[in-house]
Amino acid sequence: MDHGAHPAQFASFAEFYPFYLGEHRNTVCRRLHFIGSLGVIGCIAMAVATGDWLWLPAAIVCGYGFAWIGHFFFEKNRPATFRHPVYSLMGDWVMFKDICVGKISL
Repeated sequence: MDHGAHPAQFASFAEFYPFYLGEHRNTVCRRLHFIGSLGVIGCIAMAVATGDWLWLPAAIVCGYGFAWIGHFFFEKNRPATFRHPVYSLMGDWVMFKDICVGKISL
């Protein structure tokens, strides 16, 4: 279930991000997002280090795979990616940074 109503459009990412965080209240979901984001970084690093660009599709599968498992099985909501793909991708990385600096707990 989604956590309340949300506008079909957001005027800015600053307006979207609080909604995004509300869709990530579950600790396991946030942890899975974090692991998926680390996996994306690792896959991109492997692509650059080895020159094997098949790591790039693996990065996408890793990032979205972990996140969607978090949403469907733990958060029990529909990923914001389906409604707001660009802001959702931005939110993933801002949340990752906020976790790294201790602003959001795991």
